[in-house]
Amino acid sequence: MANDQQRLLYLFELPQEDIQVPRGGGSVLFKLENEETPPSVATRVGVSPSVSLPVPERDDVALQALGTATSIPKGSAFSFFLASHRKAAKDLCDFLMKTSGAEDLMQVAARVHGKVNETLFVYAISFVILRKKELRSVRLPTMVEVFPSRFVPQEALAKAQLQINRMDPNQTEPVIIEHGLEFSGTHLKPEHRLSYWREDYGINVHHWHWHLIYPPGMGFDRDRKGELFYYMHQQVIARYDIERLCLGLPRVEKLDNWRIPIKDGYFPKLTISNSGRQWGSRQDNTLPKDLRRRELGEFVDITDMEIWRSRLLDAIHQGFMIDCNGDKVPLRDDVTSGKRGIEILSEALEADAELSVNFPYYGDLHNRGHDILAFSHDPDNAHKEEMGVVGDLGTSLRDPVFFLLHKLVDDLFQEYKVTQPPYTEAELFLPGVRIERAGVVRGNEADVLLTGWNTREFEASRGIDFNGKPVILRLTHLDHKPFEYHMQINNDLREPKEVTVRIFLAPKFNGQEEEMGFMEQRILWSEMDKFTVNLKPGKNHVVRSSKESSITNLEELTFKDLENSGPGNTSEQVAFNFCGCGWPQHMLLPRGRPEGMALQLFFMLTDYAQDKVSNPGGVRRCANGVSFCGMQDAKYPDARPMGFPFDRSPAPLLQGLPVNTTADYARLGNAFIHDITIRFLGEKLN
Repeated sequence: MANDQQRLLYLFELPQEDIQVPRGGGSVLFKLENEETPPSVATRVGVSPSVSLPVPERDDVALQALGTATSIPKGSAFSFFLASHRKAAKDLCDFLMKTSGAEDLMQVAARVHGKVNETLFVYAISFVILRKKELRSVRLPTMVEVFPSRFVPQEALAKAQLQINRMDPNQTEPVIIEHGLEFSGTHLKPEHRLSYWREDYGINVHHWHWHLIYPPGMGFDRDRKGELFYYMHQQVIARYDIERLCLGLPRVEKLDNWRIPIKDGYFPKLTISNSGRQWGSRQDNTLPKDLRRRELGEFVDITDMEIWRSRLLDAIHQGFMIDCNGDKVPLRDDVTSGKRGIEILSEALEADAELSVNFPYYGDLHNRGHDILAFSHDPDNAHKEEMGVVGDLGTSLRDPVFFLLHKLVDDLFQEYKVTQPPYTEAELFLPGVRIERAGVVRGNEADVLLTGWNTREFEASRGIDFNGKPVILRLTHLDHKPFEYHMQINNDLREPKEVTVRIFLAPKFNGQEEEMGFMEQRILWSEMDKFTVNLKPGKNHVVRSSKESSITNLEELTFKDLENSGPGNTSEQVAFNFCGCGWPQHMLLPRGRPEGMALQLFFMLTDYAQDKVSNPGGVRRCANGVSFCGMQDAKYPDARPMGFPFDRSPAPLLQGLPVNTTADYARLGNAFIHDITIRFLGEKLN
């Protein structure tokens, strides 16, 4: 008897193939009642499935019941940034949400499979599994195996297929596809030096998973969703800027003017589906134009983008937005009830039409920005070209233009943040506790961290049918040697004190090798970890492993991992799908430099009594990714604004002295700043 995980896992496998093609290495078969076996399956040699998943005829699965879900052609790109595609996704998700239990969802989804766009299908069943309480034990396989063509060039996949065609039919050894450091271009162009970072599988999967949990326009509003949109993307930009400084490149500049050409093009060399349809490419110096894709029902003008930005800036500096009734909605973060201003601004900027304070007036700056850039090479469909990768949640970070757009978005958020009153000394200080020493240890060496290359293997044959033969995708990626944080903390109180430990990382010097002031360094501070600890009176030695980070997801779960996990329903399994959106653990550290790069760690202790959030019915623990992804069916587990204490300008004075650098915050006993070095080895880590 198949368990819930098995019933649903194989819906993700071979998304472009007929549902009756055997899955699980030929061991699993969806058997549709009253449907003929496809000829390609009937003639397949040596396949004898041991698990049969019967799918009876369903009267409730009809094309008309799917609404606009069938409007997106199969084999084409699906973009959640397009309003028409979001509507199709909502129609399909609403339809699948009516199911009850894994068996019901499996039957309905198997009947829907083949009637809708492949990416939309995977998105919808992922969305439903994440939201149905009865499916808490079901986990999602990595998108690298579901859609390998989005992570490795078509040329490599074609070579693997050619090799299989020439193989002995009885050979069982898998074909290996190596995808390494050259990625999508040579180093003749400076931006290509960062391809290893932008095209990292973990970063792109994280972005897909995060937007799966926090989608706009889907009728689901999670706690602090808008603020998380701001904070997660701000942290991505900060980490990208740090990586650029590691390579001696300038920090990314915002897309400030839509009426001048985009300097850098992008040629992804990837295919959308097994049919070989390619993503659109953008030439260097492409001029963004008004979007006129009639076949998608999508029209947006460059002028719209300029007007929406102007209105958002007006709201930021006036301190309020105007709702649909013409009433003022204040923008303030120091509120005791209701939404913070950053939340209100974010819902109007992303934008979520259902949550925006005034969607017709403030528009859809972020989503429409993605649309214009994704079709900049063919804005009116004159060449019948597919959209670029920046239009897809799972590939958009591959394109350098993503970061220009999100620097524009973050610039608006930062414009708002500096209008908020600086934190007072009372808000920053925690009396009674002192950090005496803090730093990092790797093996027997202190304050020197090492990075290099590593590899991870995935089964490409789970997502693409190579005539039933196994194909392994071996991806090279940045990684680091594990390390620990060590902190010596004194609790001068007579009773135990529970505190939140906040750890951030930033470069010490800017691109001109000058030590940075507070405001220049402020938006580069990358959150590394956040956790609670109970300090006993007197001296405390706190040790924390880098693998326990509150922002990361340890690793992607493969089909094989999930097949071997059994039918369990442990709390770890329950939490995984939600936490699976965390930043990849292998990308926790920036690359550094061969000669060593100077960075700083900032440690801060805050009062957990003020930080904690009440979650009725208890908190469902989420092992990883909490800082970026929140908690499953619970409030975000930190009452303070995200990014505290670096989300605002510094206090003018601290203990009677001016604040010029972040080190000045370390005058407070509950804060500590420490220099470290990150050295890039340029070789594979053992």
